[in-house]
Amino acid sequence: MIRNILICTTQVPFTTGGAESHVEGLRRALLSTGYNAEVVALPFKWYPPAEIMRSALAWRLLDLSEANGKPVDLVIGMKFPAYLVAHEKKVLWIIHQHRAAYNLWGTPFDDLSTYTDGAQVREWIQHCDKRFIPEARKVFANSQTVAERLRSYNGINSEPLYHPPPRADRLRCGEQGDYIFYPSRLEPQKRQELLIAAMQFVRTPVKVVFAGGSRDPKHYESMVKSLGVGDRVCLRGFVDDAEMIDLYADALGVCYLPFDEDYGYVTLEGMLSSKPIIVARDGGGATEFIEHERDGFIANAEPRAIAECLDKLYTDRARARRMGQHGQEKLRAMNLSWDHVVQSLIDGAG
Repeated sequence: MIRNILICTTQVPFTTGGAESHVEGLRRALLSTGYNAEVVALPFKWYPPAEIMRSALAWRLLDLSEANGKPVDLVIGMKFPAYLVAHEKKVLWIIHQHRAAYNLWGTPFDDLSTYTDGAQVREWIQHCDKRFIPEARKVFANSQTVAERLRSYNGINSEPLYHPPPRADRLRCGEQGDYIFYPSRLEPQKRQELLIAAMQFVRTPVKVVFAGGSRDPKHYESMVKSLGVGDRVCLRGFVDDAEMIDLYADALGVCYLPFDEDYGYVTLEGMLSSKPIIVARDGGGATEFIEHERDGFIANAEPRAIAECLDKLYTDRARARRMGQHGQEKLRAMNLSWDHVVQSLIDGAG
């Protein structure tokens, strides 16, 4: 009988985002279902590349068969290299692999290829995944996008297992304001620059509000100033949950433009707030739930194309409202639930 469960993940110190919310959501769901569940995390450093190998080795050397006399009945692996850990009863729910060795390799968001030993370490990472992921009794992916990466890069079949976003039960639809909302950490891979640049080309009085911290806020402030869009672009920085929910509720629409995202909480939270969503065609998991011109717009990752979508929402607000309602109804009909997630993971252990 399964009683004691360890959730294995990695943690970049002083960084909190979607992956951390995902892991915490699973822990709470397991506890609420009656399991004894805890999170085991090791700090992860990816530079220089040799550190990646050291981290993977650390996970392989761990003995998680028991702890303080209590047997560990099940291990759930979430992120590279934590999911490489050895255990006789292991199920994987992969948030993502080490993306620089896969879908980000050779893109502007990849730093692994810039090292002289980068290609060698990339090959080593892929070798580890191909060898150790199949040790699991069952492999789940957190989206169809992640499942397709596993299949195409590693020849490993997995089952997409969707879960509700962290604020799912608190999101609501409020007033239809005059701004497009983009909530996320401001960083290159999230591509907030595309939306800022798009504001040069809009023909309506639409505005944009960004909410999220940044390691380099001056870069975004400088871009807004240099493009002369400061009267229509608001950089709110970090906001708490209550303000975040209000900003979702009163937006005209929600924009989310990451490159090849794994899952994309912003898309789901925008839909649950009954807002039309603007996503990029190359957005990966961020686009999985969006049907073009029914739930929002799927646009080329180019400022003029994005500006056109902004203007369409502002010009036809009734249509914007209908698209938001359609997306909300569609997502609610999917019945994403933590109960289903927990049952799937437990069943996967056999």
